[in-house]
Amino acid sequence: MDQTDRAKQKDAEAPAEILGDLDGLIGMDEVKAQVRKTVNLIELGKVRERAGLPHLDLTPHLVFTGKSGTGKTTVARIIGRAYKEIGFLKSGHMIEAHRGHLVGEYIGHSAPKTKAVIEKAMDGVLFIDEAYSLAPPNIPNDFGKDVIATLITEMEENRGRLVVIVAGHKDEMDHFLDSNPGLKSRFKTFIDFKDYSPTDLLKILVHMAAEAGNRFSADAMTATLLLMESIDTGQKGFGNGRTVRNIFEECLGRLATRFATSRGKVDVTMFERDDIPKVGEMKFF
Repeated sequence: MDQTDRAKQKDAEAPAEILGDLDGLIGMDEVKAQVRKTVNLIELGKVRERAGLPHLDLTPHLVFTGKSGTGKTTVARIIGRAYKEIGFLKSGHMIEAHRGHLVGEYIGHSAPKTKAVIEKAMDGVLFIDEAYSLAPPNIPNDFGKDVIATLITEMEENRGRLVVIVAGHKDEMDHFLDSNPGLKSRFKTFIDFKDYSPTDLLKILVHMAAEAGNRFSADAMTATLLLMESIDTGQKGFGNGRTVRNIFEECLGRLATRFATSRGKVDVTMFERDDIPKVGEMKFF
């Protein structure tokens, strides 16, 4: 096998490696299965196209539903990379946008503002988080409608060059998609990101700590599991991975206090039981 063949083989293995990164994420089994199916379908379409077979009407655009901190942005970035490696997108980079990036301040301003963001996302993925904010209920003259109209036009005119992923809470996303007759037809695949389980929350915290060079004593691990099991995921303010980040920073703060009051005679890499917030101590999750 010469160098050219080896390079081709490496390129052929790249999608599997990228989806391997997806598999490496904690939890989200249903999401992983749906993403694999979607990427495989788009790849099948490209293979058929190269073989001259009849065109399949497959849409690469996606709707992500779920609360914040459930990994939607991370998965969107992986999908962009996968679409690039299967030859669907030239670049596969991701541009993240919110209402403030798209909606103008006066009449006629939203369309060119939206087009400027889309131009940055061309040949890659435009990820619009909290997309429902573009169609606020009971505000018929909101400028968000101009963004949606522009988005529909650009998605149609730039097939194969632009992939749009819209994300947000499920109920609000249903209203968003119903806000324009042409919008819902552009999105056929819905992927629901469920809240993490207590076990997954614990795994995320342990992974987060390990990346920072920290570990947990046996007592600290027990206390952490009890804390995770006590969290009401339906409580207002619960943010899944973001909640774990808040807990991690609280643990660091307590470790820092312990270190300062012990005149430095503390292992700064080890979380102990006293570093873990007790059930009910952290007000907002």
